[in-house]
Amino acid sequence: MKQQNESAFWIMNAGAVWPAMANGDNAPAPAVWGVGRLPRAVDVPTTTLFVIVSLTALIAVPLFGYLYGYTCLDWVLFGILYLVSGLGITVGYHRLIAHGSFHCPDWVKALLLVAGSWALENSALKWGANHARHHARVDQEEDPYNATRGFWYSHCGWLFTKSPHRTERYAPWLRKDPVVMWQHRWYISLVLSGLALPFFVGYAYDGWIGGLGCFLLAGVGRVFLVLNSTFCINSICHLWGTQPYSTTNSSRDNWWVSLLTFGEGYHNYHHTFPRDYRNGPKWYHLDPSKWLIYGLAKLGLGWNLIRSGQKRARPSSS
Repeated sequence: MKQQNESAFWIMNAGAVWPAMANGDNAPAPAVWGVGRLPRAVDVPTTTLFVIVSLTALIAVPLFGYLYGYTCLDWVLFGILYLVSGLGITVGYHRLIAHGSFHCPDWVKALLLVAGSWALENSALKWGANHARHHARVDQEEDPYNATRGFWYSHCGWLFTKSPHRTERYAPWLRKDPVVMWQHRWYISLVLSGLALPFFVGYAYDGWIGGLGCFLLAGVGRVFLVLNSTFCINSICHLWGTQPYSTTNSSRDNWWVSLLTFGEGYHNYHHTFPRDYRNGPKWYHLDPSKWLIYGLAKLGLGWNLIRSGQKRARPSSS
């Protein structure tokens, strides 16, 4: 079983689909809308949290700005935490944990996963398994953010229901990683630390009003924007853009999404060569995530950086 799980990892990360399970529930879903879909219950905790974050970001954040205004400190911390938490997702959760695109010391991995937890996108264990399922079953029923169900479903609608599929079977190796399991156990505390940090910084600068303002802008508002920038990869990068490398699934390259997501917008390349540490393979592609990984390697803090040796893989018939 161990050998089968490990081989399945390499198959998935080479761009192929996950091998069918013995019970047959991993068979491709019908392409007809509503056919072959399993019933899904509403995920009340996740839905409630998403509504609270969204309403706070869309109402409380601008209202506070109108009544009291935001300081330079608020905006600087907003930018820093957007950068840190965003790279925690793209470099830590995505390229390191989900795809094993490079290796690094455990303390660097831990820092990346702490940063990723500040984005409120679940633990790296659950995020990585969900993402593995996305690559293995892209555009099918088991794809957690199936773009064939429309923009809003792939963007955020998938969050509001519980998946009937067993996600963790797609990434069994993650439970053997002590750093991943450490972050999973302490995930809620780490999330709260990412919200407490801007509050205490603002409080130290300007009392309760300063703390509240920094919490709203650099805390909740920043989380809302990081969440939606990540969601753009699931939705926009599967609906609009170019397909220079492969037309076998709905993934697309969209350069402007890379501006928001630190290089994740070159999604057609990523689905074609998922283990490559670069999403934007060209030197002129805006991909700060690959620059950070390359920088870590130059400092001796990263190794085994995986690069695809192919330039194009688009079928000749397309």
